[in-house]
Amino acid sequence: MKKIFITIFSISVMCSCSSDLLDVNPEAQKVSSQFYTNSSEIEQGIISVYSALQYTGQYQLAMPAFGELPSDNTYDEVPANDSFTYGEMDFFTIQPNNSLIASAWKDHYIGIQQANIILTRIGKIPDMTDALKNTRIGEMKFLRALMYFNLVRIYGDVPLVLKETTNVNDYFGQARTPIAEVYSAIEKDLKEAIDLLPTTTSQKGRVTKGAALGIMGKVLLTQKKFGESLTYLNQVESLGYQLLPDVNKIFDVTNENNAEIIFDVQFTSGLNGNSEGSMAFQMFSPSGSVSGAKGHNLPTKEVYNLYSAGDTRRSAYIGLTSNGIPFSKKLVKTSNTIADGGSNFVVLRLADVFLMMAECFAEQNDIANANLYLNKIKTRAGIAPVNLSTKDLLLNEIDRERRLEFVGEGHRWFDLLRTGKAISVMTAHFTNNAGYSTAQIKPHHLLMPVPQGQINTDPAIKQNPGY
Repeated sequence: MKKIFITIFSISVMCSCSSDLLDVNPEAQKVSSQFYTNSSEIEQGIISVYSALQYTGQYQLAMPAFGELPSDNTYDEVPANDSFTYGEMDFFTIQPNNSLIASAWKDHYIGIQQANIILTRIGKIPDMTDALKNTRIGEMKFLRALMYFNLVRIYGDVPLVLKETTNVNDYFGQARTPIAEVYSAIEKDLKEAIDLLPTTTSQKGRVTKGAALGIMGKVLLTQKKFGESLTYLNQVESLGYQLLPDVNKIFDVTNENNAEIIFDVQFTSGLNGNSEGSMAFQMFSPSGSVSGAKGHNLPTKEVYNLYSAGDTRRSAYIGLTSNGIPFSKKLVKTSNTIADGGSNFVVLRLADVFLMMAECFAEQNDIANANLYLNKIKTRAGIAPVNLSTKDLLLNEIDRERRLEFVGEGHRWFDLLRTGKAISVMTAHFTNNAGYSTAQIKPHHLLMPVPQGQINTDPAIKQNPGY
């Protein structure tokens, strides 16, 4: 932790905004103690929090990898590439010195510290209206909650830091905070964000009330608070979001920030020396399909074959190379520079909200409403609706639909964890798929290891059992 806060204390990546799209193009570095004295500087600091979402350890690579590779949805075609960083997650040979594990911890805490700085300083800024301050506070509380939600799902107990760190020694020696306390802080931030955020925004990419409501619903669903989750998810539908009739349009780079998208992380090709795009297309495309592709996190043949006849999602979401290797069509080559991809990363969309609602209704034995919201997704996909009569049948079908609808979006592993199916599903997956004879999932694999560098720096940070 001390190493991280030394890094955080000296970093402020400042950015500018365009009028209708959130622009996270870095301008300069500033020392935080000499900055944040007026509204312009505060706005630059706020954009740097959004910018942190683009980091390797957040939504550029780590979250899509952590959310899919340990599951039955994707696999690593070339595990040896990049020093087995991704292959370790595919085969559950994860080591505490894994570089992506370290990046996720570091990059989330960089974003959290930057949000803490803004929340500490913004109240004293003289040239901002109270209304604008409230909106920006809502954005920061949402982003801080989202980052802690990711951390707690990946690592379990994590150090909870809710104020600006001005002395790196303040948190040296702080043990990891219990999961329940972290979740309480997440819920508090999201509740406050919901009250402060607008329902719409003139700048695409900024947080709105719908995003806070939807993530709050997911946080509560993850904790099996089904009734509470529904009270938040129910409010999203009335805010104007829509399922796009054509699933091909959801991830079309010419149609980004569309009516189905509630919150996504912005990536753009060709800016700032080709540094504002995403490496995901390069990393998650089949080896040899394009120059420089790494073959990590590819859809499995198993999930490709799971789509039924007439399901429009298979051809929209997954393609096949000439050699029959599945690849994600949710990522698109938008630049001659392969590492400068322009596909946004979708964190939350309306289809996710509807399937979470279906799950909550099923868990409460509201069979009619569970079928209703499940069938919204099936009908849009061009497949026949169902009329399932029991909770268990519904939950199994909802699980299947989530797998097919969100392949590659970083949900499947967290769904398996939430529903308690991770060990049974992955054990069966290894048994039924050639090449996994040495793979074995054990209970300790349900959490990732704490980065070894953190433990080496601060002995108060203890390793997760099994690592």
